[in-house]
Order: sequence, then structure tokens, then C-alpha cells
Amino acid sequence: MPPAVATIPPGAPFLDTLAARWLDAAAPDPSRGLILLPTRRAARTLADAFLHVSEGRPMLLPRIVALGALDETPLALAGALDLPPAVDAPERLAVLARLIMQLPEEHGGVRAADRAWALAQELAALMDEAERAELDLPDALGRANQGAYAEHWQVTLRFLAIVTRAWPAWLAERGLMNPAARQVRLLRALARDWEGAPPAMPVWVAGSSGGIPSVAALLRVVGRLPGGQVVLPGLDTDMPEATWDALDCAHPQATLAGLLAGMGVRRDEVRVWDAPSATPSATPAGRAALLARALLPASRLGEWRGAGVGDITGLSLLSPADQQEEAVAVALVLRDALQAPGRIAALVTPDRALAVRVSAELLRWGVVADDSAGEKLCDTPPAVFLRLLARAVADDLAPVPLLALLKHPFAAAGLAPAACRAAARKLERAALRGARPAPGWNALRAHVARRTEPRDGQDALGADAVVARDLLDRIEHALAPLLRVFATAVEASPTDLLAAAIESAEALATGPDLAGPERLWTHEEGEAVAAQLMAARGALHHLPDQPPRVLPGLLDALLEGPAVRSRRALRGRDGGGAEHPRVFIWGLLEARLQSADVIVLGGLAEGVWPPLTEPGPWMSRQMRAAAGMPDPDVAVGQSAHDFVMAACCAPVVVLSCPSRRDRAPAVPARWLARLEALLAEQGSLPVHPAVAWARLLDLPEDGLLTRVPPPAPRPPVALRPRRLSLTDVATLVVDPYSIYAKHILRLRPLDPLDQDTDTLDIGNLVHHGLQLFLVRNRACWPADAPRLLREAMGKALVNSGVRPSLRHWWAPRLDRIAAWIGEVEPERRARAKLLDVQAEVPAVWRLDIPGGFELHGRADRIELRADGSLCILDYKTGEPPTNPEVLDGAASQLLLEGAMARAGAFGPDLQSDRIELAYWHLTGGHMPGEVQPVFKGDAVRTGEEITLATGRLLALLRSFDDPHRSYPHHPHPGRRQSFAKYDQLARVAEWGEEAEA
Repeated sequence: MPPAVATIPPGAPFLDTLAARWLDAAAPDPSRGLILLPTRRAARTLADAFLHVSEGRPMLLPRIVALGALDETPLALAGALDLPPAVDAPERLAVLARLIMQLPEEHGGVRAADRAWALAQELAALMDEAERAELDLPDALGRANQGAYAEHWQVTLRFLAIVTRAWPAWLAERGLMNPAARQVRLLRALARDWEGAPPAMPVWVAGSSGGIPSVAALLRVVGRLPGGQVVLPGLDTDMPEATWDALDCAHPQATLAGLLAGMGVRRDEVRVWDAPSATPSATPAGRAALLARALLPASRLGEWRGAGVGDITGLSLLSPADQQEEAVAVALVLRDALQAPGRIAALVTPDRALAVRVSAELLRWGVVADDSAGEKLCDTPPAVFLRLLARAVADDLAPVPLLALLKHPFAAAGLAPAACRAAARKLERAALRGARPAPGWNALRAHVARRTEPRDGQDALGADAVVARDLLDRIEHALAPLLRVFATAVEASPTDLLAAAIESAEALATGPDLAGPERLWTHEEGEAVAAQLMAARGALHHLPDQPPRVLPGLLDALLEGPAVRSRRALRGRDGGGAEHPRVFIWGLLEARLQSADVIVLGGLAEGVWPPLTEPGPWMSRQMRAAAGMPDPDVAVGQSAHDFVMAACCAPVVVLSCPSRRDRAPAVPARWLARLEALLAEQGSLPVHPAVAWARLLDLPEDGLLTRVPPPAPRPPVALRPRRLSLTDVATLVVDPYSIYAKHILRLRPLDPLDQDTDTLDIGNLVHHGLQLFLVRNRACWPADAPRLLREAMGKALVNSGVRPSLRHWWAPRLDRIAAWIGEVEPERRARAKLLDVQAEVPAVWRLDIPGGFELHGRADRIELRADGSLCILDYKTGEPPTNPEVLDGAASQLLLEGAMARAGAFGPDLQSDRIELAYWHLTGGHMPGEVQPVFKGDAVRTGEEITLATGRLLALLRSFDDPHRSYPHHPHPGRRQSFAKYDQLARVAEWGEEAEA
């Protein structure tokens, strides 16, 4: 008798068809029997399908069990009792990690537990893959070792041979089994039991598409049982035999072909179950044929010729610009589907980032999607909080990781969470912006104390400083367990490290009304993280002691657990609520066998769907082939089958691929490329309008964008500044808006966190070092001047408080600058017959204009010569300004210093009509220094330009006394400041070059 094998075509609703067939076959008692499905999700949904096809009639359902959960059911009880229990996953990874760490480093071994744990995960996956394929791994490795491979692969194979001997011995000693091996044994035992004693009830296995030998063996037995039935999803029974024989492992039918071969069943023995009349398919009949033709094996693409074009009704394409636009467009498609009563909409994607974005966008309309795929354990709030804490301590409490920790919603430190975040912001403003403090807790304390101490005649700390210091005390108390381990132990037990991290996290999460454990380990995600950590804590004793700084990586590895279905979105809604009954987000596993009215297939980009198929770190593709391991591209074939089934399970299907992902061009999935190529003659897939909707979503009601003009404030003259610095004058010429923001609005940009070091920093050091030298050696040039110059530069470097690494970076540059000055200065002094040299000379110039005005500044260096003339030098560690910039006022600082010297603003001793202006370009590089006169020693030209600059200054200041004169942003096209600090305030992107690009 041929086996009872059937298939439900892609266009028919799988579970509804299955339920209808069961009710027809099992009448009058549908509860008598067993149905095995591939996933728990499918098992739950089949119960709903029975309700749907019976039109709500009450009934007793058959037993519905997931194949992957046989160990949890009475089905396999007899076989399960005869098998050793499965080893716990954390213990297996810990022991494998220890074995990996024992491998000599010259043979590819690692010493860090976090890296070893990640390799152990890959090794466990390799073992599971071999056991599911029912390969003897030692024999397989022996076959793989017969090839000529590079030395590092030879080392890997020798190590794997050791592991395959040591690991089974460890399992046998403790009476345990690998989980995959136990599952295979259970399936084999169940097949033998049913073959020897067929059950006296109907048994159906439905929805399996994989080619695992043990599953194929069970299906072969079930298909020959008296009441047995095997139901395959989406088998292509119309494909020509020549094409069927040419399938590669990346084809959608490849896994089904392997399954049929394992069952010993021919395709012509498989019956087709069309959708029952009560639940007709709404999918166009030609869609499955269209997809089958588009995805033909490469060797059979000649069949495209003359085959005609299939039905593309209901298919459309989304081509958003990036991932965020894709999320908004997908959310709009789902929201639009809800306009029709009873319509069910779903997003199917393996891209969890897209799923999260779409969930967030749906909240615009108060729609909470039923996201059955859940979120990664490591991305849940308790896991993120622990990871941030470990990273902050391992990074020596650097500002960025410390503030990320303190601003997490779980951070409390004995305060209410909102109060803790407010205190963290005060700590940030008071002490943590700017250059990074020296590493370590004591250095952080000293840095905060120095930055928050009373100044400018204050008798007590300001309010923000008090809050900042109080928060620091609270942090120290909460993090004490982990800080103590980091401070006292060169190496520590991973168990102790994890325990200290948990203790510190619970202390930091403790608030005035709720203890830390109650906040961290509640709800679905908290319980899942706690269970994972407790299981890991019991296994970490297998690992050797580790440097404490491996903790962040180790936590990342430990928390790479299963996905968690959280109801956090519902808890965050005011007034509670529930998930929407007609909007779903499914991963590929959850989407199998499901159906809906509107489906969006999102993230159809190479590397996402289909996934990257890497062979893993332990065996190359050639080695896997020699060993008889499954080809990694089998995952592409399974993804292709998921794509075809999902594309055929709804009348309306939207295919989405963004143009860019992660700031790089995205390559559309190969299936989209095939479809476009097949349809090239008749055009292409219609474009869904959701992308256009997304671009209109945040526009005004009339849909028109109004270009915002550049800001041009006109404050009252009484509020306009009457005192500016020399640098401010150049800014007033180039960017008046910055003067408005700085002096009228009195806004000061905050220093960035972990402020980058640039030429400004080396410039400050050079100025300070030369000042220290010239204060002691003005007109007198000492014999050991080069040494004294180096000492002054070194003292300036030490006084700067920069990190030791930066001192080592800058010290050679400063030494070269000192050496260059030591060479050129004696000749310069002798030639010019200098009477005096002064550094950092301050000046205030009171200008005679209505209302009065003061210009203040500081000259880097002024030389007084024997003939009564002056030379004013400006130190530039960056590129000095060009002559046009000096002359048009964009960089007029040196000319205005000459005007101030002529007017006697630097004092009567430094007043002259004969002035030379020059830049000292001091880089400390290949050419450490260079003298660049502004006007090449032309005293007449210099005097004339100083006079012109004075006139331009007076005209500029008088113009801003006109109440109609505005303070525009960047009035000179193409001449923007290098550091435009107020661009965000001016909202430049709304009107400037960025908006036009």
C-alpha cells in the first residue's frame, strides 16, 4: 500500500485546510487522534483553525503536539525514561569553552573566556548539526582530514578530534546526552514503537519541510500507519522531472526533495489537498506558478522562454530609501489593512530591528502588534542594564559608558529613577563634559571634586555640584562589589565576577520604594534573564580564573539566549490595553503555515532574507563536504521555501527591500531579482504607494513644504554687545548669528563627552609653554635656552592634565617645536636687536563711537626693537589664514592687534606706528616651524592695511548700531567657520546647503 502522503499547495490556507480534512476524516469523533506540527506556534494556531472551519461549534480537539517538544509530552515517555537527560546548555558551553581555552595559543587557542564561549557556541552548533544528520563526528572528521588544507585548518581538525573524544567521555561520566542527539533518539524510538505497535488512533504529521533523517524516518512510519497521514507544505507536484532532478540546495523545493527521498516516497505518490469549499483560497491561482518559474534552478532558466508571465495580481513592491522609511511604510500598509473590517495583516521578517521599528511606528495610532517572534534576550531592559554596568566598570568609568548606565530606566541608586536621571544630567554638565578624566574611581572622584569646587569667590558649592557629589557617593556604594573585584584581583573566578555584577546591578536599581531585585527580575523579560544568569552561574565554575575586564564580553555571550515574548509595550500604555487581534509580526519560524489577508515580506535583502551562509569557524566548506556535513546553503533553501509560502498565503502581498541598510547600499534578495528579470518584458511589479504615504506623513496638511528662511534676528540696540574680543570681531564678519547667540542670548555650547583632541589642544600647550619660557627670559637669551624651552613645554604638558597616552603623543612634537625655536631665536634676536619680548600681552581698546565700545584681546607675543618698532607674532599650530582672509576681515585678528598697538592699548611701552606682523606656524611635524610675515616686511603696506582694518572695524560696529541691521547666519557663501557652534540652534538643515542637497 502506498504511503499516505499529501501536500497542501502554497495558495491554500494550510491550517484551515488541515483542520477541515481532519474533521472530514475523523467524524464523528474528531477528538480521537494525534496531530504533530513543527512548532508550538503552529500547534496553537491549529486550535483556532478548528474553531474557524467549524464555524464556532464547540468540540473536543485531538491532541496537538509540536515535534520539537516530544520530550515534554507523554508520547515519548517510555523512550524518554530509557535515555539519559540532556546536558544543560550553559554547562555544555562552559565545558567546551574550557576545552577550547586549553588549546595552545600557537594552535589557535584563546585565553579570554568571552571569546572561548563564543567559539563554544559555534562548536556546539556543529555537534548538533552532525547529530541531527546522524553522522558519527569522529568518522566525519577523519574523512575531512584526508584533504590538503592550510596549516590552521589542520590545527583545527586536530583540536576537533581531541574534543570529539573528550566531550563524549565527559557526558558518559555524568550520564548526560547532547540535546540534539537525545531528540534524534526520541524520534527514532517513537518511529520504532509505532512501527512495531501501530497506535489505535489516527496520527497525522503536518507541516514538516526539513530533510533531517530522523524526521524522515518518523514520517515514513506515520505514512504507512492504518490511520496515518503525512501532510507536506507547498510541494510542487507540477515541476517537470528534469527540473526536479536539477534542484540545488538553495532552491525552495530542495528540503522537501530531501524529505521525500528520506521517506522513500515518489512525487507522483503525493496527493494534492486543495482548499475546502468552505475556506476557498483568495490567493490568485497563478501566483505559485509565477514564483516557481521565477525561482527555477540556474541550469533550467531556459524554460523562461515562451512560458508566458504568471498572475501578479495582489503583488506589489516597496522600495524605501532606508530602514527607517521602510518601517514607516510597512506600518502604514498594516494600518491601512485595518480599515477593512475583519481584515488580518501581518509583517513577516527575520529582521528583528525592522520588527521593533514597525512596532514603534504602529503606536502612532495606538496599535500594539502581536509580535510573536519576541526580542533577543540580550536586548531586553534587564540584560542591557547589566551589560551597561559591566562596560562602565571595565572602561574605568569613562563618561560615555557611565552616563549610559546612569540614564538607563533601571538606574536609581536609592533615588526615584527620574531623580537619578536628573542627577546624572547635573553630574554630566558639572564635571563629565570635555576631555575624559583619568581612568579609575579615585581619578573620577578627584576630577569631579576639582570641577565642582567653589570658584569666583563662592563660599559654598552650587546646587548642581552638591547633587553631582551626592550621586557620586551613591554610585560608589552601589558599585562597590564590582569595583572591589576590579581593584583587587588580577584574575577572578567568572562565578565571582558574575555574582559581583548582579549584586551591583541590584544595588544600583534599588529605589526608595522598590528593591533592585524586584525591579530587575520581574515580568517576562526579567524572569528570563534571571533564569539564564542562574543557569550560567551554576556552570561558570568549569572556567579558569579570568582578568576582570572580560566581564562585558562574557555577559554578552551568556545573554545570547532564546527570544523572549514580552508584554512591555502593553505595560507602557496608559490605561493598559491589549495587543491588536488583527495585526501580527512573525519571524520566519512563526510564519510557517500561517495565513492572513495582507502580508508584508520585509527585509528582503541579501544577508537578511536570505541569510548569510557562513560555514562557521571550525570547518571550511570543503572540509564540511568531505565530512558529509549538510551544505550551509540548505538554510537559503529553507528561507526560499518560507518566502514562497509567505508570498502565497495572502491575497495581498507587499515585498519590501530598502535601498540602503546600515548606511550602505542594500542588495535586493535574489528572489526579487529573479522576479524582476522574469517580468522585465511586461514591465515590473507595481509599486505600493506606502513609501509616498510615509514621506507625506509628517508634512503639513496641504502637503507642501515651506522653505524656512535663514535666521536674521534684529534685537533692540540696547541689548547688542558693547564689548567684544578680537576673535569675536572675525566671527561678527563671518557669522553674525553666533555673536547674537553668544552675547545676546548668552548661550554657551556644551563641551562634547570624551572631547576629541585636535589642533586647538596642541595650540594651547604651545601658547602655555612659550609663555612659561618668556616670563623668565624676556630680552635675555640664556645659553641653555633649548633645554629650558623643552622644560617649559614639558611643564605645560603636565599642567594640562591630559591622559598619559596623549602626553606620549604630544611630547615629541613639543620637543621639535622647542628645538626649532632654539635654532631661529638667537639669530632673530641678534638681527632685530630686541629690547624686550612679552608673551600673552592683554589689551583693552576703547573705541570712540556713539555709545562707546571696548575691544579686548591678547597678543601671543610682542617684540620691542631698538629702533622703536614692534613685531607682533601670532602662534598658529594649524594652517595660518591666507592674505585674502586677513584683508576682508574673516581673519583680521593680527591686523587689529596692530591697530591696538598703534593706539597704545597694550601700554605706552608697546606703542608704535611702525609695526611688523607675522605668524609662527608651529606644527612639530616634519617641518616643525616656519615664520610667515603677513606682508613680507613691507612696513608701508602694513601701516596702510592697519588703517583700513581700523576703518572697517568702526564701520562694522556702527552698522550693528542700526536697529534694522540683523544678525544673519553665514552671510558669506562658501566661507563658513570651521567650528560653527550654533548651527543646531539656527536649524541650518532646514534652509542651508544640507536642505538643498
